[in-house]
Amino acid sequence: MGTSDFEADFHYYKSLLGGKLHWAFDRFGAKVAAFEIGEGPLVLIADHLTSPTCMPIYEVKDLSAKVMELRNRGWKEEKGPIEIPNGPCYIFKDTSGNSFGIFENIRPAVAEESYKDKNNKYRIK
Repeated sequence: MGTSDFEADFHYYKSLLGGKLHWAFDRFGAKVAAFEIGEGPLVLIADHLTSPTCMPIYEVKDLSAKVMELRNRGWKEEKGPIEIPNGPCYIFKDTSGNSFGIFENIRPAVAEESYKDKNNKYRIK
């Protein structure tokens, strides 16, 4: 989710909604935090995305194979491959302009493990 005020949204998801903070970092010129607010996927807030933006990112088992399959059907990526904490990712838009991503989870739990390190200078509390 894009955010126009990271600190206010961080407080909203953590304190007002009572979300469980999984991790939060200020790294590579972006502040990003992951909250669990119920069953289902984590909600990520990111100040490098404009607000309002909601971009689902789906895991695929074999990113190279999936990209090849989709390209053979006429699919085109907008960006990619780019790196997200868990692995390589492609960003694309549907015919209405909604953004989506697909990624391969080659580094499971990397953000969670890095966030546990109290000496990580990029960690947001």
